[in-house]
Amino acid sequence: MFGTGLPDKGRIVKNFTELNEQEILSLAIAGEEDDNHVYTTFAEDLKERYPATAQVFTGMAATEATHREMLYELYKQRFGAELLPINKSDVNFFMRRPPVWLTRNLSLETIRKEAEIRESEAANFYVKAAESAKDPAVRQLLRELAETEMTHEELAADLETKYLTPAARESEAETHERVFVLQYVQPGLAGLMDGSVSTLAPLFAAAFATQNNWKTFLVGLAASLGGGISMGFAEALSDDGSVTGRGNPILRGIACGVMTTIGGLGHTMPYLVPDSWHNAFYIATTIAGIVVFFELWAIAYMRTRYMKTPFFKAALQVVVGGLIVLITGILIGGA
Repeated sequence: MFGTGLPDKGRIVKNFTELNEQEILSLAIAGEEDDNHVYTTFAEDLKERYPATAQVFTGMAATEATHREMLYELYKQRFGAELLPINKSDVNFFMRRPPVWLTRNLSLETIRKEAEIRESEAANFYVKAAESAKDPAVRQLLRELAETEMTHEELAADLETKYLTPAARESEAETHERVFVLQYVQPGLAGLMDGSVSTLAPLFAAAFATQNNWKTFLVGLAASLGGGISMGFAEALSDDGSVTGRGNPILRGIACGVMTTIGGLGHTMPYLVPDSWHNAFYIATTIAGIVVFFELWAIAYMRTRYMKTPFFKAALQVVVGGLIVLITGILIGGA
C-alpha cells in the first residue's frame, strides 16, 4: 500500500542522502508501481470520454510495469525477494501533493499536468539515486531509467501518434467540447437565465412601488446575491458528477452562483443613478429596460449556440418568459 504524498502525523521521514541501496531500490520499485497504478486509473477514467488518450496512458502504465520488473530482478539478486516497506511519503525528496487521481472525471489538462510532474519527479530521483549508488549494476540501471524517464515525452508522443489518429482527435475534440458544456456552460447559463429573469419581478416591483433608485438598487442587490447563493448551493449539491460526467460539483456551483448574481446585477446597476438627478427614476428604469432587452436576447443566442436549441424556441422561452415576468413586476409595483 502506498502513501498519498501527504505527511502523516508521527511518521518518520528520511532525507534522501540517508538512504542505502536497498532502500533506494525498494523506493524505486514502489514508485514504478505507484505510477503504474495512477496511469491505469487515468486510463480507466478516460476510456469512456477519451478512448484514444486512455490507450496512451495504458501504454505508459505498461512501461512503468516493465521498469518495475527490471528493478525487482536486480533487487532480488542483491537483497532477496522481500521488499522493504518504503514509499514516497517516507522520503522528503518528493513533493507532497494531493492524490488527484482519486477524483473521477478529471479534465485532460489536470491529468496531463499530473503525468508531467510524475515523470519529471521520477527522472530527478533516478539521477540522484544513480549518483548515490555504489554498486556498478545498480548505478547503471538507475542511469538507464533516468534517461528513459527523461525521454518519456517522446514515448508519449509515439503513443499519441499510434493511437490519436486524426479521426480519434476529432472525436475527442467533440467530447471535450461536450464536457466543457456540461461542466461550465450549462450551469453558468442556467444561473444567468435564472438571475436575469427571476430578479425582474422584485426589482421592477420595487422600482414602481417606491420610485426610489437607491431602495430599488438594494432590492435588486439582495435578490441577485440571494439568488446566486441559492443557485450555487443547489447546483453543487444536485450531482457529484461521478456518474453523469458533469465534473467537479464545487466548480459547477461557483459557475452557476456567479452567473446568477451577474444576471441579476445587470439590470440592477442602473439604479445607482443618484436620486438627486432630474428624472432619475425614469433614466435608471430606461437604462435597466435596455439592459434587460440585450440580456434576454444574449441568453437566447447562447442557448442556441451551446445547447443546440432552435433560436425561435430559445427566444420564445427566454424573451417572452422574461417579458411576462417584467410586466408582472411592473403591474405589482404600480398597484
